Amino acid sequence: MKGKITADFRSCFSAEPERIVRAPGRANLLGGHTDYNDGFVLPLALDRAAWIAARAVEVPEARLHALDLGKFASFSLRSLSPAEGTWADYPRGVAWAFQERGLEPVGLEAVLSSRVPVGSGLSSSAAIELAFACVWQELSGGDMSRRELALLCQKAENDYVGVPCGALDQLSSALGVRDHALLIDCRSLETTPVPLPENVAIVVADSKVRRQLASSEYHVRRAQCEEAVEILSGDLPGIASLRDVSLDALVRLRHHLPDVLYRRAHHVVSDCARVLEAAEALQEEELETVGALMNQCHVSLRDDYEVSSPELDALVEAAWEVEGCYGSRLTGAGFGGCTVSLVATDAVSGFEAHVSAAYEAAFDRRPNIYACRSADGVAVVSAGAGA
Repeated sequence: MKGKITADFRSCFSAEPERIVRAPGRANLLGGHTDYNDGFVLPLALDRAAWIAARAVEVPEARLHALDLGKFASFSLRSLSPAEGTWADYPRGVAWAFQERGLEPVGLEAVLSSRVPVGSGLSSSAAIELAFACVWQELSGGDMSRRELALLCQKAENDYVGVPCGALDQLSSALGVRDHALLIDCRSLETTPVPLPENVAIVVADSKVRRQLASSEYHVRRAQCEEAVEILSGDLPGIASLRDVSLDALVRLRHHLPDVLYRRAHHVVSDCARVLEAAEALQEEELETVGALMNQCHVSLRDDYEVSSPELDALVEAAWEVEGCYGSRLTGAGFGGCTVSLVATDAVSGFEAHVSAAYEAAFDRRPNIYACRSADGVAVVSAGAGA
């Protein structure tokens, strides 16, 4: 990929790039919609990534080629326009977040190529944000940590793009560790690498159903969680989020909540517990336990949180039928996108064949299926003129 994106940069700008950066997408083993409730998540950075080749230019302008989209964008760094609803909002938002921090990103020419499918629930936007944040910092001489870059990118997505996401996606892309999942406490932002056994693969199945997160039910679910906290705080003073509510307390106070709010809260509270149990089980290589927790998570997301879809359910149910598949669930915000499955390495080919056939029989199209490994977070691949 390094050689290809270098050649692409030369073709676009008749020059040599000064930096090449890769930033991974992510899949989330457990912790669906728990991040913005200050809860726990167990994602991993994927070996599918966004790549950028770039060089600094003297004029305060960004000139960007999105190779996979076949689109070009340019914008002044002196007067950034509001979000326009295009792919360029993500790099523009990163530049805006740098400026909000009192930093001035240099002008640059860049080409972007990504192997993270857009709109699939694998955090393609976070990968693009982290890649641009890293390359801009490199070219501008900044010294922010990877964690700080992740939070800067979250601010860009929250306050510029307009998606009120938690820090899950950006922290995963920034701080991923090869051959590990990442246990994240979304309140303290503490991250703990959790080793993944060698004999399992992370298999992602793309339903090819796309959703626009900014205009989806995501906003509604977040508001419902906040409303549940407000009601529960009458009996549980001091709670700040659903992360502070135990399952026993939630069940005891169920009569105070409308049914829909109870079900939303029940998913979040129970899934926080599943994340912590799964992290411990992974440490002991208890894959059956981890898989069972993933299956429970999907049922909860489907029934209590109501963010699944017929396509996602079909992929998961087909995965459950495969011997050697420990567990499967939707990943990302839902309403389309991908599933993630924990599969024994010697069962991957059979998994791909069965799930593809079942999905094609149901919807007359084949899913894209990727057997993945976990990867390191955002990094500079090459530095210096002629990289």
